[in-house]
Amino acid sequence: MINLFDSFMLGGSVQLKNRIVMAPMTRTRASEGDVPNDLMATYYAQRASGGLLVTEATDVAPSSNGYALTPGIYTEAQRAGWRKVTEQVHRAAGTIFLQLWHVGRMAHPSLMPDGQAPLGVSDERAEATVFAHGPDGRLGHVPAGAPRALHTHEIAELVTTFAQACAHARDAGFDGVEIHGANEYLFDQFMNSVLNTRTDRYGGGSVANRTRFLMEVVEAAVRELGPGRVGVRLSPFGTFNAMPTDPLAVETLIHVAEQLGRRGVAYLHLVYELMPEGNMETAEFKASHIDHAVLAEVRTKFSGAIIWCGGFNGRDSTQRALDTGLVDLIAFGRPYIANPDLAERLRHGWPLVEADPSVYYTRRGEGGYTDFPVYSTPDDDARAA
Repeated sequence: MINLFDSFMLGGSVQLKNRIVMAPMTRTRASEGDVPNDLMATYYAQRASGGLLVTEATDVAPSSNGYALTPGIYTEAQRAGWRKVTEQVHRAAGTIFLQLWHVGRMAHPSLMPDGQAPLGVSDERAEATVFAHGPDGRLGHVPAGAPRALHTHEIAELVTTFAQACAHARDAGFDGVEIHGANEYLFDQFMNSVLNTRTDRYGGGSVANRTRFLMEVVEAAVRELGPGRVGVRLSPFGTFNAMPTDPLAVETLIHVAEQLGRRGVAYLHLVYELMPEGNMETAEFKASHIDHAVLAEVRTKFSGAIIWCGGFNGRDSTQRALDTGLVDLIAFGRPYIANPDLAERLRHGWPLVEADPSVYYTRRGEGGYTDFPVYSTPDDDARAA
């Protein structure tokens, strides 16, 4: 029987000490210039007992920035900041992948170069909010801007941009990268058969066209980093960020799984969390689990590891998911916010702390970020007295 605390060889080249994954979570803590900082290095190092840490979504270019205070990887200052993070994580014997994203239409002109329109699969605007500068110049949740559809030649340029980001990630000391293809950001916008109304080779008329952009980026990433160091995250049934329900979601998922397997992708990270009305700070979170028959088909098509993320908050539910034999690793998001020692708490059955949602995206220094303590037993407290 697979145990949550068994070691795991990821992609044939990355050894994980257990099957616990820290899911990517935007925390809006980057410094001016979207530069990772010492506080972020402390945050990730505190959580290095997990088998794999996946960073918050990171911008590959100025045009990919949809949320203020999120980090980038495209400037030397940003890369230097990330080196601090990877050095501390590795010093704590951790393994860390950098999540790369482009938000597409989920952006606002105040965050775009020269105030330009966001870039999307089409010119259809998302009926959703982003964290950006409002009319008064203050940061807050504002409606996403009206996008401009990417020209065909610009998509090829973005493939090169992602390849460069992979090289930058390697130079910053990361063990690999995760391509963010979930949650209605740019890759997801292309893959959605309702939203993608393009008529070029990336158009929505066929599943091969809808997924072409993702596959081209994956191929470039694998060439840059090697087949065992690239993962992909998908949310095939998600409707977050005003994503229309896709009647071809299963067809697309199965196709993507097969194609990623052929391209040497180390893992497929599947997230099944639906977030209804409200912005990220106020929404109620609800977990939704994929039909096991669909997951079993994904398993037959994809030769790499499968990570399951969505609503896991304890050892029992996690172990039951592993016992299905359909997944290899379990990812935790919000439980990692207030439990930096989550792996140890799960191993020993220690209670978990639940963070107040008000601290998820605060910009208050270490408060609600690095000030959550590790669990202490009564014996620990007695020795400290």
